[in-house]
Amino acid sequence: MAYARGAGLDTTKKCLDGTRREILQEIVDWIHHPDINAPRILWLHGQAGKGKSTIAHTVALWLKNVGGLGSCFCFARDRQAECHEEKMFTTIARDLADREPAFRRALASVFTNNRSLMATPDIIQQWERLVLAPLSQVSTGVTGRMVVVIDALDESGPEASRSHILSVLGSPRVAKLPSNFRLLMTSRSLPDIQAVLYNAPHVKTVSLDDVPVAFTERDIRLFISVQLKDLEDIGEREVSQIAQKADGLFEWARLACEYIRQDTTGESVQERFSNAIVRVSREGKSLLDTMYHTILESIVSKRRTALVRFCSVMRQVLHTLEPLPIDALNAMRRHFSYKHSNFDVVIVLHFLGPLLSGVTDPTNPVQPLHGSFYDFLTDHSRSGDYFIGESDIQADLAIASLCVLDSGLCFNICDLETSYLLNSEVPDLAKRIEAKIPPHLSYSCRFWAKHLQATKFDPVLAEHVKDIVGNEKVLFWLEALSLLDELGNAATALSSVGKWLQVSKSMR
Repeated sequence: MAYARGAGLDTTKKCLDGTRREILQEIVDWIHHPDINAPRILWLHGQAGKGKSTIAHTVALWLKNVGGLGSCFCFARDRQAECHEEKMFTTIARDLADREPAFRRALASVFTNNRSLMATPDIIQQWERLVLAPLSQVSTGVTGRMVVVIDALDESGPEASRSHILSVLGSPRVAKLPSNFRLLMTSRSLPDIQAVLYNAPHVKTVSLDDVPVAFTERDIRLFISVQLKDLEDIGEREVSQIAQKADGLFEWARLACEYIRQDTTGESVQERFSNAIVRVSREGKSLLDTMYHTILESIVSKRRTALVRFCSVMRQVLHTLEPLPIDALNAMRRHFSYKHSNFDVVIVLHFLGPLLSGVTDPTNPVQPLHGSFYDFLTDHSRSGDYFIGESDIQADLAIASLCVLDSGLCFNICDLETSYLLNSEVPDLAKRIEAKIPPHLSYSCRFWAKHLQATKFDPVLAEHVKDIVGNEKVLFWLEALSLLDELGNAATALSSVGKWLQVSKSMR
């Protein structure tokens, strides 16, 4: 069954101890509510920056520690290309099978006469046959609560990408789930989500926008005190001012702390504090947008070369279909078409720690710390000089992927001693893959066709395609996909390449 990689619990996102007490207690009370007719779903919603994901991960971690977590599934804007919405219920089903032996047996029986269900992209069938049916069979044998956490449904992709998920969650049949089953879901209150869930009788709705100001400001003040405790020029008065200006947005408070703490040449801590407070609103822009401008103006020079390099790196970060670490980003951009792209991304990324993860650890993927930064950069009316458009990045990524494949693929890439064993029977296969298939090669194997499909025909690009599919390299690619457990996507990739070539040929 399909399993979404990188969609699980992230313990680094938990709430600071002592904060969000009231909302966490409300969720815990809902989980343990004894009424058999208690709502099976709790929908936690609110505007960007309110801390929905932090609460979701905190609850999931607590549930994991007490043995009540069935599954934690998190959507992310920078992983939309992986179509995680098609893997959500299969991933949840596999997690539940790992947790409950009885569920595992019930799930296995589903496939006895219908193995096609293991690979179906049909969300309705996944829910009905792989989750609801096994749960109904084992409900009496499961002790304690079984809770599934779904975080950031609004980041699953365009509205169409979650329509079937919403049809499932909004169905009255959810109320028939076992009384010990709960589903915690977070998202922004987008119109399509609100239309389905807001008045559903089996859904308890909780808005972070309605949390009393006193509670939120208290928690933000505690957070700021911890973040800025080592700065001599920041006392209780300054902490209170920052907390009041945050207006309930934890993400703004985090960004303000990062900005005040950063060691900027020629500015004191007090000056950075004053700048953060004074520039709370500017030209009608939102609180978060103003803070993004403030931080970027302090670390990105307005000289043309610096801005061009910033945009070049961020264009690559935002448009790769899966976050990549620094070394992989560099390995890819060495093959970009334009000479001005040939520089070490660290030149730019080293200073973006307040906004991106992975900039200090070369093994961690580089990605925005908050979805609102992605929205900010890709909307010219909000970001101005820092706007990140798509430009020619798809062609660059397609060429880079094909060049990486051409130089990196080879026969028996993992040096297996025999071809008579299943991948699952090779005891150290994971270590071999890590050593022989680096992140940029793994990425290129899985996504080159998608980048190609997003480009217009180009003779140079077509020659790169021929270098892979026109000789034995295509067999080496299939072998690598098999090792990466991605062979099922090969037919779709080759079909899209065929269509690209046909359409392009007809246009010439």
